[in-house]
Amino acid sequence: MKTIDLRSDTVSHPTSAMREAMARAVLGDDVYHDDPTVNQLEADAAALFGKQAAVFVSSGTQGNLCALLAHCGRGESILVGDTSHIFRYEQGGMAQLGGIVPQPVPVQRNGALRLDDLQAAISPDDEHMAKTSLVTIENTHNAAGGIPLSVEYTAQVADFARSNGLRFHIDGARIFNAAAAYAVEPKALAEGADSLTFCLSKGLCAPVGSLLVGDAAFIKRARRARKVLGGGMRQAGILAAAGLIALHEMRLRLHEDHSNAQLLAEGLSEIPGVTIQSQRTNFVYFSLTAVAGLSAQEFAKALREDYQILISPYGGEQGLFRLRTHYWIDRTAIDKVIMAVGALLS
Repeated sequence: MKTIDLRSDTVSHPTSAMREAMARAVLGDDVYHDDPTVNQLEADAAALFGKQAAVFVSSGTQGNLCALLAHCGRGESILVGDTSHIFRYEQGGMAQLGGIVPQPVPVQRNGALRLDDLQAAISPDDEHMAKTSLVTIENTHNAAGGIPLSVEYTAQVADFARSNGLRFHIDGARIFNAAAAYAVEPKALAEGADSLTFCLSKGLCAPVGSLLVGDAAFIKRARRARKVLGGGMRQAGILAAAGLIALHEMRLRLHEDHSNAQLLAEGLSEIPGVTIQSQRTNFVYFSLTAVAGLSAQEFAKALREDYQILISPYGGEQGLFRLRTHYWIDRTAIDKVIMAVGALLS
Protein backbone atom coordinates (compact mmCIF):
# COMPACT_ATOMS: atom_id res chain seq x y z
CA MET A 1 0.00 0.00 0.00
CA LYS A 2 1.38 3.41 -0.98
CA THR A 3 2.07 5.82 1.86
CA ILE A 4 0.31 9.19 1.62
CA ASP A 5 2.41 11.81 3.39
CA LEU A 6 0.66 15.09 4.15
CA ARG A 7 2.89 16.21 7.01
CA SER A 8 4.61 18.81 4.85
CA ASP A 9 5.47 19.73 1.28
CA THR A 10 9.12 19.20 2.25
CA VAL A 11 8.57 15.43 1.98
CA SER A 12 8.22 15.65 -1.81
CA HIS A 13 10.88 13.37 -3.31
CA PRO A 14 12.78 14.19 -6.52
CA THR A 15 11.08 13.31 -9.78
CA SER A 16 12.56 10.86 -12.29
CA ALA A 17 13.60 13.79 -14.47
CA MET A 18 15.45 15.32 -11.54
CA ARG A 19 17.27 12.09 -10.74
CA GLU A 20 18.36 11.78 -14.37
CA ALA A 21 19.51 15.40 -14.49
CA MET A 22 21.48 14.95 -11.28
CA ALA A 23 23.25 11.92 -12.73
CA ARG A 24 24.20 13.85 -15.90
CA ALA A 25 25.07 17.19 -14.28
CA VAL A 26 28.20 18.98 -15.46
CA LEU A 27 30.23 19.81 -12.36
CA GLY A 28 32.91 22.13 -11.08
CA ASP A 29 33.88 23.62 -7.72
CA ASP A 30 31.29 26.15 -6.63
CA VAL A 31 33.55 27.78 -4.05
CA TYR A 32 35.73 28.75 -7.04
CA HIS A 33 32.58 29.82 -8.94
CA ASP A 34 33.29 27.24 -11.64
CA ASP A 35 30.38 24.82 -11.30
CA PRO A 36 28.46 25.60 -14.50
CA THR A 37 25.22 24.03 -13.27
CA VAL A 38 25.20 26.10 -10.08
CA ASN A 39 26.12 29.20 -12.06
CA GLN A 40 23.18 28.59 -14.39
CA LEU A 41 20.78 28.08 -11.48
CA GLU A 42 21.92 31.29 -9.81
CA ALA A 43 21.68 33.31 -13.04
CA ASP A 44 18.21 31.96 -13.81
CA ALA A 45 16.99 32.62 -10.26
CA ALA A 46 18.22 36.21 -10.34
CA ALA A 47 16.56 36.83 -13.70
CA LEU A 48 13.28 35.28 -12.58
CA PHE A 49 13.03 37.76 -9.71
CA GLY A 50 14.43 40.75 -11.56
CA LYS A 51 17.60 40.93 -9.45
CA GLN A 52 21.27 41.22 -10.39
CA ALA A 53 22.62 38.10 -8.72
CA ALA A 54 21.88 35.04 -6.59
CA VAL A 55 23.67 32.57 -4.35
CA PHE A 56 22.78 28.90 -3.88
CA VAL A 57 22.47 27.91 -0.21
CA SER A 58 21.65 24.70 1.59
CA SER A 59 18.36 25.80 3.15
CA GLY A 60 15.95 28.66 3.66
CA THR A 61 17.24 29.11 7.19
CA GLN A 62 20.78 29.51 5.89
CA GLY A 63 19.58 31.86 3.16
CA ASN A 64 17.72 34.07 5.61
CA LEU A 65 20.69 34.20 7.97
CA CYS A 66 23.07 35.05 5.13
CA ALA A 67 20.71 37.86 4.15
CA LEU A 68 20.53 39.28 7.66
CA LEU A 69 24.31 39.08 8.11
CA ALA A 70 24.82 40.81 4.75
CA HIS A 71 22.29 43.55 5.50
CA CYS A 72 22.95 44.28 9.17
CA GLY A 73 25.82 45.05 11.49
CA ARG A 74 26.17 43.82 15.05
CA GLY A 75 23.95 45.72 17.44
CA GLU A 76 21.46 46.70 14.74
CA SER A 77 17.82 45.61 14.91
CA ILE A 78 15.31 44.27 12.41
CA LEU A 79 11.52 44.46 12.25
CA VAL A 80 10.18 40.91 12.03
CA GLY A 81 6.79 39.24 12.41
CA ASP A 82 6.17 37.74 15.84
CA THR A 83 5.01 34.43 14.31
CA SER A 84 7.41 34.47 11.38
CA HIS A 85 9.75 31.60 10.59
CA ILE A 86 12.78 33.88 10.96
CA PHE A 87 11.74 34.89 14.47
CA ARG A 88 10.30 31.62 15.77
CA TYR A 89 11.93 28.71 14.00
CA GLU A 90 15.50 29.66 13.08
CA GLN A 91 16.99 29.30 16.55
CA GLY A 92 17.58 33.00 16.95
CA GLY A 93 20.48 32.71 14.54
CA MET A 94 20.50 36.44 13.89
CA ALA A 95 21.27 37.05 17.57
CA GLN A 96 23.44 33.96 18.12
CA LEU A 97 25.75 34.56 15.20
CA GLY A 98 25.16 38.11 14.03
CA GLY A 99 24.52 40.12 17.17
CA ILE A 100 21.34 41.34 15.47
CA VAL A 101 18.39 42.32 17.67
CA PRO A 102 14.92 41.19 16.55
CA GLN A 103 12.08 43.65 17.12
CA PRO A 104 8.90 41.53 16.81
CA VAL A 105 5.81 43.08 15.24
CA PRO A 106 2.33 41.47 15.48
CA VAL A 107 1.41 39.35 12.47
CA GLN A 108 -2.21 39.85 11.43
CA ARG A 109 -4.55 36.98 10.58
CA ASN A 110 -3.85 37.62 6.89
CA GLY A 111 -0.10 37.18 7.40
CA ALA A 112 0.67 40.87 6.98
CA LEU A 113 2.41 43.36 9.24
CA ARG A 114 0.45 46.59 9.68
CA LEU A 115 2.39 49.61 8.47
CA ASP A 116 1.40 51.53 11.60
CA ASP A 117 2.86 48.75 13.75
CA LEU A 118 6.05 48.77 11.70
CA GLN A 119 6.34 52.54 12.06
CA ALA A 120 5.84 52.34 15.82
CA ALA A 121 8.50 49.62 16.12
CA ILE A 122 11.31 51.65 14.51
CA SER A 123 13.85 52.65 17.14
CA PRO A 124 14.12 56.39 17.76
CA ASP A 125 17.37 58.17 16.99
CA ASP A 126 18.70 57.48 20.47
CA GLU A 127 22.13 56.20 21.42
CA HIS A 128 20.52 53.95 24.03
CA MET A 129 18.63 51.98 21.37
CA ALA A 130 19.62 49.41 18.75
CA LYS A 131 19.41 51.09 15.36
CA THR A 132 16.66 49.68 13.11
CA SER A 133 18.10 48.73 9.73
CA LEU A 134 15.84 46.13 8.09
CA VAL A 135 12.21 45.05 7.72
CA THR A 136 11.22 41.48 6.82
CA ILE A 137 8.00 39.82 5.68
CA GLU A 138 7.13 36.18 4.93
CA ASN A 139 5.27 35.13 1.76
CA THR A 140 3.40 32.80 1.89
CA HIS A 141 3.05 32.97 5.66
CA ASN A 142 3.56 29.59 7.29
CA ALA A 143 2.03 30.21 10.73
CA ALA A 144 -0.87 32.15 9.21
CA GLY A 145 -1.95 29.09 7.25
CA GLY A 146 -0.17 29.51 3.93
CA ILE A 147 -1.78 32.87 3.20
CA PRO A 148 -0.20 34.66 0.22
CA LEU A 149 0.67 38.34 0.44
CA SER A 150 -0.28 40.45 -2.56
CA VAL A 151 1.82 42.48 -4.98
CA GLU A 152 0.11 45.62 -3.68
CA TYR A 153 0.95 44.88 -0.06
CA THR A 154 4.56 44.04 -0.90
CA ALA A 155 4.86 47.37 -2.72
CA GLN A 156 3.50 49.17 0.34
CA VAL A 157 6.14 47.58 2.55
CA ALA A 158 8.83 48.45 0.01
CA ASP A 159 7.68 52.09 0.01
CA PHE A 160 7.62 52.08 3.81
CA ALA A 161 11.17 50.72 3.95
CA ARG A 162 12.51 53.27 1.47
CA SER A 163 10.82 56.20 3.19
CA ASN A 164 12.35 55.18 6.51
CA GLY A 165 15.83 54.38 5.21
CA LEU A 166 15.47 50.65 5.85
CA ARG A 167 16.43 47.66 3.76
CA PHE A 168 13.72 45.12 2.90
CA HIS A 169 14.05 41.31 2.93
CA ILE A 170 11.40 38.77 1.96
CA ASP A 171 11.40 35.24 3.35
CA GLY A 172 9.85 33.72 0.25
CA ALA A 173 10.24 30.05 1.13
CA ARG A 174 6.95 29.42 -0.71
CA ILE A 175 6.93 32.53 -2.89
CA PHE A 176 5.97 30.46 -5.94
CA ASN A 177 2.78 29.40 -4.17
CA ALA A 178 1.98 33.08 -3.71
CA ALA A 179 2.71 33.73 -7.39
CA ALA A 180 0.43 30.85 -8.37
CA ALA A 181 -2.33 32.07 -6.06
CA TYR A 182 -2.30 35.54 -7.60
CA ALA A 183 -1.43 34.37 -11.13
CA VAL A 184 1.53 36.77 -11.32
CA GLU A 185 5.17 36.43 -12.28
CA PRO A 186 7.52 35.87 -9.31
CA LYS A 187 9.38 39.14 -9.96
CA ALA A 188 6.15 41.06 -9.28
CA LEU A 189 6.27 39.82 -5.68
CA ALA A 190 9.92 40.84 -5.29
CA GLU A 191 9.59 44.36 -6.70
CA GLY A 192 11.15 46.86 -4.32
CA ALA A 193 12.72 44.20 -2.08
CA ASP A 194 16.46 44.34 -1.52
CA SER A 195 16.64 40.58 -1.10
CA LEU A 196 14.51 37.45 -1.16
CA THR A 197 15.05 33.81 -0.27
CA PHE A 198 13.09 30.93 -1.77
CA CYS A 199 13.19 27.17 -1.32
CA LEU A 200 13.53 24.51 -4.00
CA SER A 201 12.59 21.66 -1.67
CA LYS A 202 9.16 22.86 -0.49
CA GLY A 203 6.67 21.42 -2.94
CA LEU A 204 9.09 21.71 -5.87
CA CYS A 205 10.63 18.25 -5.29
CA ALA A 206 14.30 19.24 -5.28
CA PRO A 207 16.11 17.25 -2.58
CA VAL A 208 18.09 20.17 -1.14
CA GLY A 209 18.58 23.87 -1.60
CA SER A 210 17.38 27.44 -1.55
CA LEU A 211 18.45 30.61 -3.30
CA LEU A 212 19.03 34.12 -2.09
CA VAL A 213 18.66 36.91 -4.66
CA GLY A 214 19.58 40.59 -4.57
CA ASP A 215 21.98 43.09 -6.10
CA ALA A 216 25.55 42.11 -6.91
CA ALA A 217 27.19 43.86 -3.95
CA PHE A 218 24.72 42.31 -1.52
CA ILE A 219 25.20 38.81 -2.93
CA LYS A 220 28.98 39.20 -2.62
CA ARG A 221 28.53 39.89 1.10
CA ALA A 222 26.05 37.03 1.39
CA ARG A 223 28.53 34.59 -0.17
CA ARG A 224 31.03 35.56 2.54
CA ALA A 225 28.38 34.89 5.16
CA ARG A 226 27.56 31.55 3.55
CA LYS A 227 31.23 30.55 3.75
CA VAL A 228 31.58 31.29 7.46
CA LEU A 229 28.36 29.36 8.12
CA GLY A 230 29.91 26.29 6.51
CA GLY A 231 27.77 26.63 3.41
CA GLY A 232 30.46 26.64 0.75
CA MET A 233 29.76 23.60 -1.41
CA ARG A 234 32.03 21.98 -3.96
CA GLN A 235 30.47 19.86 -6.74
CA ALA A 236 27.05 21.26 -5.91
CA GLY A 237 25.87 20.99 -9.50
CA ILE A 238 24.41 17.59 -8.62
CA LEU A 239 21.92 19.46 -6.43
CA ALA A 240 21.58 22.45 -8.73
CA ALA A 241 20.54 20.19 -11.62
CA ALA A 242 17.41 19.23 -9.69
CA GLY A 243 16.99 22.87 -8.73
CA LEU A 244 16.84 23.94 -12.38
CA ILE A 245 13.92 21.60 -12.98
CA ALA A 246 12.23 22.89 -9.84
CA LEU A 247 12.74 26.47 -10.99
CA HIS A 248 11.61 26.08 -14.58
CA GLU A 249 9.04 23.29 -14.44
CA MET A 250 7.77 22.36 -11.00
CA ARG A 251 6.73 25.88 -9.96
CA LEU A 252 4.41 26.05 -12.97
CA ARG A 253 2.17 23.25 -11.63
CA LEU A 254 1.65 24.52 -8.06
CA HIS A 255 -1.93 25.53 -8.89
CA GLU A 256 -2.65 21.79 -9.01
CA ASP A 257 -1.57 21.46 -5.38
CA HIS A 258 -3.82 24.39 -4.49
CA SER A 259 -6.78 22.76 -6.24
CA ASN A 260 -6.11 19.48 -4.45
CA ALA A 261 -5.94 21.28 -1.11
CA GLN A 262 -9.30 22.86 -1.84
CA LEU A 263 -10.81 19.49 -2.76
CA LEU A 264 -9.38 17.98 0.41
CA ALA A 265 -10.85 20.75 2.56
CA GLU A 266 -14.24 20.45 0.87
CA GLY A 267 -14.32 16.69 1.35
CA LEU A 268 -13.23 16.80 4.98
CA SER A 269 -15.75 19.54 5.75
CA GLU A 270 -18.60 17.14 4.97
CA ILE A 271 -17.49 14.67 7.65
CA PRO A 272 -19.29 15.05 11.00
CA GLY A 273 -16.75 15.95 13.66
CA VAL A 274 -14.37 17.78 11.31
CA THR A 275 -14.12 21.57 11.24
CA ILE A 276 -12.01 23.23 8.56
CA GLN A 277 -10.10 26.07 10.19
CA SER A 278 -8.54 27.41 7.00
CA GLN A 279 -7.50 26.48 3.48
CA ARG A 280 -5.12 28.68 1.52
CA THR A 281 -2.66 27.76 -1.23
CA ASN A 282 -1.52 24.20 -0.42
CA PHE A 283 -2.31 24.35 3.31
CA VAL A 284 -5.34 22.78 5.01
CA TYR A 285 -5.95 23.20 8.73
CA PHE A 286 -8.70 21.17 10.38
CA SER A 287 -9.77 20.35 13.90
CA LEU A 288 -11.71 17.47 15.37
CA THR A 289 -14.79 18.34 17.36
CA ALA A 290 -15.72 14.71 17.95
CA VAL A 291 -12.77 12.37 18.02
CA ALA A 292 -14.67 9.19 18.84
CA GLY A 293 -12.63 8.79 21.99
CA LEU A 294 -9.27 9.32 20.25
CA SER A 295 -6.69 11.93 21.15
CA ALA A 296 -5.05 13.84 18.31
CA GLN A 297 -2.00 11.60 18.63
CA GLU A 298 -4.15 8.45 18.60
CA PHE A 299 -6.06 9.72 15.56
CA ALA A 300 -2.80 10.31 13.67
CA LYS A 301 -1.54 6.89 14.75
CA ALA A 302 -4.71 5.18 13.51
CA LEU A 303 -4.41 6.87 10.10
CA ARG A 304 -0.78 5.79 9.87
CA GLU A 305 -1.27 2.19 10.96
CA ASP A 306 -4.63 1.45 9.33
CA TYR A 307 -4.36 3.49 6.12
CA GLN A 308 -0.66 4.46 5.72
CA ILE A 309 -1.61 8.14 5.82
CA LEU A 310 0.87 10.40 7.60
CA ILE A 311 -0.35 13.57 9.33
CA SER A 312 0.84 15.36 12.44
CA PRO A 313 -0.98 17.26 15.19
CA TYR A 314 -0.12 20.94 14.80
CA GLY A 315 1.40 23.12 17.47
CA GLY A 316 0.66 20.70 20.28
CA GLU A 317 -2.99 21.75 20.24
CA GLN A 318 -5.50 19.01 20.93
CA GLY A 319 -7.34 17.96 17.79
CA LEU A 320 -5.75 20.46 15.36
CA PHE A 321 -3.96 19.24 12.25
CA ARG A 322 -2.12 20.88 9.35
CA LEU A 323 -1.99 19.14 5.99
CA ARG A 324 0.05 20.20 2.97
CA THR A 325 -0.51 18.99 -0.56
CA HIS A 326 2.37 18.54 -2.99
CA TYR A 327 3.41 16.87 -6.24
CA TRP A 328 3.06 13.33 -4.91
CA ILE A 329 -0.49 13.88 -3.61
CA ASP A 330 -2.92 13.27 -6.48
CA ARG A 331 -6.73 13.14 -6.64
CA THR A 332 -6.72 9.44 -5.76
CA ALA A 333 -4.78 10.20 -2.60
CA ILE A 334 -7.18 13.02 -1.72
CA ASP A 335 -10.15 10.67 -2.03
CA LYS A 336 -8.43 8.07 0.13
CA VAL A 337 -7.69 10.57 2.89
CA ILE A 338 -11.30 11.77 2.94
CA MET A 339 -12.52 8.18 3.07
CA ALA A 340 -10.12 7.22 5.86
CA VAL A 341 -10.96 10.20 8.07
CA GLY A 342 -14.65 9.54 7.58
CA ALA A 343 -14.22 5.88 8.48
CA LEU A 344 -12.31 6.65 11.67
CA LEU A 345 -14.93 9.15 12.83
CA SER A 346 -17.98 7.09 11.87
